[in-house]
Amino acid sequence: SDCLCSYDGVPFLMHDKTLRRTTNVEKVFPQRAYEHSSMFNWTDLEKLNAGEWFLQNDPFWTAGSLSRSDYLEAANQSVCKLADMLEVIKDNTSLILNFQDLPPAHPYYSSYINITLETILASGIRQQAVMWLPDTERQLVRQIAPGFQQTSGLKLDAERMREKGIVKLNLRYTKVTNEDVRDYAMANLSVNLYTVNEPWLYSILWCAGVQSVTSDSSHVLRKVPFPIWLMPPDEYHLIWITSDLISFVVIVGVFIFQKPAPDIPLLSCRWRLGSIRTYNPEQIMLSAAVRRSSRDVKIMKEKLIFSEINNGVETTDELSLCSENGY
Repeated sequence: SDCLCSYDGVPFLMHDKTLRRTTNVEKVFPQRAYEHSSMFNWTDLEKLNAGEWFLQNDPFWTAGSLSRSDYLEAANQSVCKLADMLEVIKDNTSLILNFQDLPPAHPYYSSYINITLETILASGIRQQAVMWLPDTERQLVRQIAPGFQQTSGLKLDAERMREKGIVKLNLRYTKVTNEDVRDYAMANLSVNLYTVNEPWLYSILWCAGVQSVTSDSSHVLRKVPFPIWLMPPDEYHLIWITSDLISFVVIVGVFIFQKPAPDIPLLSCRWRLGSIRTYNPEQIMLSAAVRRSSRDVKIMKEKLIFSEINNGVETTDELSLCSENGY
């Protein structure tokens, strides 16, 4: 919870620096709408409605499921005192407590931590249920409330955390890995991650060993009693690797055992094509001539002779020339 201190010294819950988003301050105090939330007296804060915005925006799509009486109750919520919230949760809930910086002109600028500590201790909540997040006056808090779980919002190594007396981390879920969670657990340090709203993400972090999460959708996650899958990570990895191996064997087998068409021997075609690449044109022509039968060669010669005669060459001279030269 984010906590502020009113102008007259009452700790109350508020995340924003102004009251515009979550209250009707623009309607009730239009001239003060942009003032810091802590600059209002508690009597003024009590006049504001802090429930109508939720029903109008319906951020979790739940307003339609409310009964008539619940709807009216939600519509008439006011700004919540820290003491009232502690009274509701003190028996069965842990609390992460954080502060916003107060304006220097605030009358309790230097003492709001003491006022807040007094409010917490007076509520009767177990000290071990309080996770103290602010770095401000951490040593003072240890002295007054030694049972608080000192929590850091910065990612630190285990040794540094021990030096500062910190036993817990409160980090955004994107800033940690499985190895980080495991290393912190081995050092007896716990991790709380925010903001986790989806059941699948909640399940992943649960299986990774995260001890707790902060959520805007507690009404959804409370319905997830165990991770939303039934397959352990090791079994998932085994199935994944086995599928890859089977696919590899099948692909290799296709290349090895595939058969060419019956009328075109594959190896013969490859050998012939490889051989032709080494021929020059003359070799190809001679090879073709050699493969012809002797009868075909004689016919070709006769055609050449008669072709010359038809072109007007003297037959007798040519024949005598051929005989003299031995052709």
